[in-house]
Amino acid sequence: MVFKNFRLQIILRLFFLGIILFACFYVWFSLNFKGVILLLAVIFIWQVYTLLRLIDTTNYELARFFQAIKYSDFTRSFSAKMKGKSYTELYKALNDVMDHIERSRAEKEEQYRYLQTIVQHIGIGLIVFDGSGNVDLVNNAARRILNMSTIRNINKLEIIDPSLVKRITRLKHGERDIIKLRINDELQQMMIFVTDFIMHRQNYRLISFQNIHSELEEKELDAWQKLIRVLTHEIMNSITPISSLASTANTMLTGHVKQLSNNRQSDEVFQDISNAVETIEKRSKGLLHFVENYRKLTKIPKPDYQIISVQELFGRIEILFNTQLTDNTVSFIKKIEPANLELTADPDLLEQVLINLVKNAIEAVQNMSGAEIHLNAGLDNYGKPVIRVSDNGVGIRKDILDNIFIPFFTTKSNGSGIGLSLSRQIMRLHGGTISVKSEEASGTDFFLRFK
Repeated sequence: MVFKNFRLQIILRLFFLGIILFACFYVWFSLNFKGVILLLAVIFIWQVYTLLRLIDTTNYELARFFQAIKYSDFTRSFSAKMKGKSYTELYKALNDVMDHIERSRAEKEEQYRYLQTIVQHIGIGLIVFDGSGNVDLVNNAARRILNMSTIRNINKLEIIDPSLVKRITRLKHGERDIIKLRINDELQQMMIFVTDFIMHRQNYRLISFQNIHSELEEKELDAWQKLIRVLTHEIMNSITPISSLASTANTMLTGHVKQLSNNRQSDEVFQDISNAVETIEKRSKGLLHFVENYRKLTKIPKPDYQIISVQELFGRIEILFNTQLTDNTVSFIKKIEPANLELTADPDLLEQVLINLVKNAIEAVQNMSGAEIHLNAGLDNYGKPVIRVSDNGVGIRKDILDNIFIPFFTTKSNGSGIGLSLSRQIMRLHGGTISVKSEEASGTDFFLRFK
């Protein structure tokens, strides 16, 4: 409608100019009225001027309109109050277009903020980088998982693990991988998924990664528990009657040996049989005791949560091991920050974990000069409680470090292999984790992290 009116105005003005021009020629050649010719000439020039002014003004306002769109300046408005009614519909249309663009832009900004909020609050880490490695987007989950406040270039991830960037760049579009990383002295297993896309003719790569260590650990513990329940059930069912029968047979043989004491040869034979049966009985009872220890992994009671003073907890641990620490000349150092730190946990179960760790630490520093065991407690970067049990002992070999929490695994000749497994199970029931950092001949650190 606007353009139809504008075109109609042009046509009318040109038509009017044609009439004036025709009148000039008619007067000049037919009537020869010079005064009328002069007046018609003035009118003709004026009409040409107004026509050019109309066109220039329209072009000027259209230029203003497009400049406003180009620079996103939606504060501009168009008014026809001083320019006549011919511009009313045109300016109204321009203002409507400006309002529509501004609303569309506002809606897009709201959608962008909405997506940004989702990206920043989602639990999966996201990093987007271009072909040069420059990071275009990194969300809060990525910063938290990787413990890095800023990531400007993907190569900065080499600080965590020198091979991490290579493994990420080698993955093809749609591929995934599971990698192990040690962050904040805690082992984490990451599921990494890679997606490539093009935006503004620029190649980008999106990496999504999630810490699945706790899920894998939970599945592993469940599998071990099921295996232990099956094994202990079958072994107990088989060994219990053997132990009972061996005990009965040994009692009967002992009585027969006494009755046949006059026959030396028979006495020796029955004595050998009695010894063999007694050995079977002892080994059966030992095996029953061994199996019973492993059943503890499947019979841990649910935590009875209480508010625990860490100061009092550490004090009880020191009293329990006071004699062993003195006999082995081991310095026991406690440090708690803040001093009034408290935990919400089961005191008996948590004390059992610390007993296992301190006992292992004493064995690690045995017969060492300047032996030290540190018991530290504090808050991590996220305000969560952390307890650290450290020693300056022999350390743990790198090739077995990942196996020490597996049930049945032990490097001690008289070890049962359930202490650390039991500790991990207890921390799992508390919703926390236990991790280790160790180097041979440089000591060992165990970390208990609570949620």
